[in-house]
Formats: sequence, structure tokens, C-alpha cells
Amino acid sequence: MGYVALLSVSLNTLFLTPSTGKVGKDSAAARYAAATHSDKDNFSIETDKPYAELWMGTHPSNPSKDLTTGRTLLDLVQDNQALMSEAVAKRFDQKLPFLFKVLSINKALSIQAHPNKKLAGQLHKNDPKNYPDDNHKPEMTIAITPFDGLCGFRPLAEIAHFLKHVPSLRQLVGEEEAKKFEQSVSGDNTKDNKKALQAAFTALMSAKPEQAEKLAPQLIEQAKKEGSQFAGSGVEATSGKTLSDLMQRLDTQFPNDIGLFVTFFLNYVQLSPGEAMFLKADDIHAYLSGDIIECMAASDNVVRAGFTPKFKDVKNLTSMLTYNYAPISEQKMSPTDYHFCKLNTEAYKSSSAATLYDPPIEEFSVVRAALNSSGSKVTFEAINGPSIVICTQGSGKIIVGPKTEDLAAGFVYFVGATAELVIESSGSEELVAFKAFCELDGKEHGEAGAGNGKM
Repeated sequence: MGYVALLSVSLNTLFLTPSTGKVGKDSAAARYAAATHSDKDNFSIETDKPYAELWMGTHPSNPSKDLTTGRTLLDLVQDNQALMSEAVAKRFDQKLPFLFKVLSINKALSIQAHPNKKLAGQLHKNDPKNYPDDNHKPEMTIAITPFDGLCGFRPLAEIAHFLKHVPSLRQLVGEEEAKKFEQSVSGDNTKDNKKALQAAFTALMSAKPEQAEKLAPQLIEQAKKEGSQFAGSGVEATSGKTLSDLMQRLDTQFPNDIGLFVTFFLNYVQLSPGEAMFLKADDIHAYLSGDIIECMAASDNVVRAGFTPKFKDVKNLTSMLTYNYAPISEQKMSPTDYHFCKLNTEAYKSSSAATLYDPPIEEFSVVRAALNSSGSKVTFEAINGPSIVICTQGSGKIIVGPKTEDLAAGFVYFVGATAELVIESSGSEELVAFKAFCELDGKEHGEAGAGNGKM
């Protein structure tokens, strides 16, 4: 039969500084939240208020609710194990293993990383106020609108170039550590290179705040007058003008912040709608602007150290990071066609598609369905695990068993395990929906199966 429930989703600005969110109806998070709030929620978008995050899931601090009954999704899945499947319920203590979000970012979020499971347990035990649970938090980002951010460490030659051409950066790192780094990266010993990168980055992050405040104006002057020096040999992916403009933009948001200098160590990543990146536990990153779909393990642990007025934990951040370094091309995901669904003839004629974003973890995967014409339909095979579906564009129907519900931008549905799911477009605008799911039997993660076929 299957189970489907329209959810009233949780608009959350508590865990980000509110001013980081986009304002009023410019915020996708706010528009989607308004679409499924009941009258009793008394929610309307204020034109001058920033809205940062939309949460979809069972996280106890902000669980979604069944719009009809008002019961939280956490209560629903804990009362009925079949909604999760026995395997998923047992593995993840009768809670959804993922937290699905929409983020609308107007101002840079903190330079941060999320701890692995072992470290998360230690941090939670020692400091539960700042680290509220003991779980890891790998996460995936899929762009809804053009997005930019910082993700992972740059190739070492790029960092060495900046240490040579940006005097204020070299001063903060220190001459001795800068020379050690330059000497190390001339070789190809990965272990030694990571040690050198860690030492140089730790020296930067350990600089006194007043030293960064003193040197930041010099950096911005260089950005204004000599942006071309930010580019050059070994720095091919990002132009000097792009970095110069970025530096000035970030300085208006966080004047004299250490994060301005961190930017020279990290890849600057731009994503077009539909492009994605995956961040393992202990990977450094910062989101700068755009609307995104985000899926992560169900945790709220963040280790921060820049672009934030919140608690900073430089010691743990610099000791926990993977110190993996790679070009931007290696930071982006390579999605594939999703093989466990069928498109009808109209969907094929209009080049509709179902695309899988499948990170190397067990907690979640995400499928993006794009139906390009009225009457286009995609039928997802039943899986042995739960799903959450959000429509971000267009209109149509969602069908589970005998139940048919309306689908429009901002509508969010929970779909129980073992339910076949059908999404059909009924408007002239392209219908785009994202389906986050968890299944532990391996089918969704690479076992052979029938490819897409006409219905």
C-alpha cells in the first residue's frame, strides 16, 4: 500500500546567525516553508527578515510535522517501524539517518568542519554545549541557484604561489613555516606534504586576532590595486580578478577576519544548479552564497574557526582536518543516471531525467527528478527504506499506492518504506523534485538492475 504524508517543515534560523540568510521572498527556504505551513503556525514571510535554513527530518531539536495530524515525524517513525524498514530502524535507532535541508545563504557561513564519529563522541562528552550529539556529519550540497563556497585545500603549488605573492599572508603564517612549506611541496611525498600543509595552516589559524586585524587592510589594498598578483603560475582555476572581488566582498561581511587569509588555502568552488559536492567528516569548507539542497548525517556538530561570531575551536579544527588537497574538479561530484525508476514516453520526448547523487556513505543518497513537460512522469521502484521528497520548482502530482496528492514548489512529503512512488508534472514549467532516501540492502548503491525504460 505505501505511506505518504505532507509535512509542515521547520524554518530554522537559530543555528546560523540570522543575517546569513537571504531576505524575505528572496530566500528559497522561506518560500518553501510558507508553502506547507498550516494556518495555526501563523507564518508569513516578512519582507525585511532574513531566513537561512529549512529542516526536513526527525532531528529532535526541529522535527518536521505531519500537516494533517500535527504529529512530529519523529513520533510517527518511532511508533511505526515499518515506515523506516526493520533494517534502517534497527541500524539508526528508529530515527531517520539523514537530515534534509534547504539553505539560503546571503552572507558567508563559518569556516568549519564536522567531526568523525570518534571525535564527535569525545567532543560531546567534554563539551555538550557546543557539540550537542555524538554523531558524525558528512554532508552533500546540491545547488538550486548559482552557489559559491570554499571546499577543501587547494593544490599545494597554488598555496605556495600565494605565500610568495601575498606578503600579509606570509607574515601571518610566519617566515619559518612558509619556507618549510615551500621546501616540502617541491617533493612528491604525500605524507610529508600533508604535514607541511598542516603546520602552515595551523600557524595561520593560531595567529593572534590583533595581528590579522592589522594585516587585513594591507590585504584588501592589494586586492583593490593588484588583483592580478593573486593569479599566476599554478593558479589556473580561479582568475586574479575573481579572487580580488571575492576578497573585497568577504571583507564587507567580516572586516579584518582571519577567514580572509584562509581563503588562499582553500579551493574557491562555484556550482551551477544541479551541480554538487560531497564533504566527508573532517573536510574543511565554508558556504558563501546561493540556495542549496543539503543532505547530511543526522547531527548538529560544527567545529568553527573563522567568519563567525560564534564559538571558535581552532585547536580541534586544525588537529582534526584530513589535509587532503586537490583541484576544484576533484571536489565536485559526478552524478549518474538513476536506474531504479521508469520514465513515461512523454518524459523521454521532453528529455526529462532522474539523476543520482550517491556519496560513499550509508546514511543517504539523493535523486533529482527533472520533468520537462506536462504529462511527464517518473515512477520510482519501491525501496526498503524511508524517503523525503521536496519539490523546488513546477507543479504536478505525487502518487503513492491509492493516494494522490498535489505537488508544488515547497511541498515536502515523507514516503514510507516499500512504497512505489510516482511523480507527474502537470504544468508548463519544468518540475524539479529532490528525493533523499536510505536503503541498506545495497540495491541503491550499484547492484545490477534494469535501466530506465518506457512505461
